[in-house]
Amino acid sequence: MTERLSHVDETSGNVRMVDVGDKATVRRRAVARGAVLMATATAARLGALPKGDALTTAKLAGIMAAKRTSELIPLCHPLALSHVDVELTVGEDRVEITASAETTAQTGVEMEALTAVAVAALTVYDMAKAVDKALEITAISLVEKTKAGA
Repeated sequence: MTERLSHVDETSGNVRMVDVGDKATVRRRAVARGAVLMATATAARLGALPKGDALTTAKLAGIMAAKRTSELIPLCHPLALSHVDVELTVGEDRVEITASAETTAQTGVEMEALTAVAVAALTVYDMAKAVDKALEITAISLVEKTKAGA
């Protein structure tokens, strides 16, 4: 491997937080997606489960998670997010989750978007697990990463 690892100190091999102090502060945006697979009957009642409205709760959980990403992911920079959006779309046998995160900073917001999707998916899972034992969280991935001027 010829590429150096950004989170590993070159001299000691210890993990470290990347120094972004010399990077330009620019507008950054990231979008991530994922899905929760479920029975058709479960998808039809996500708004009225025994624990309550899974979609509204998952949206809020995803937004809150994006804001706390640096507390959850070691070595992740804390960012002042200017916008986070979490959309949940119910399909016949699934909930598709899309999250976007934006900031003006020296580092990107991919982890915030991915964390929002993961926690929103976990929230749907938690709220629906009593009525569906075959839930599956799947396909969490980064689908877009941009920065102004790039």
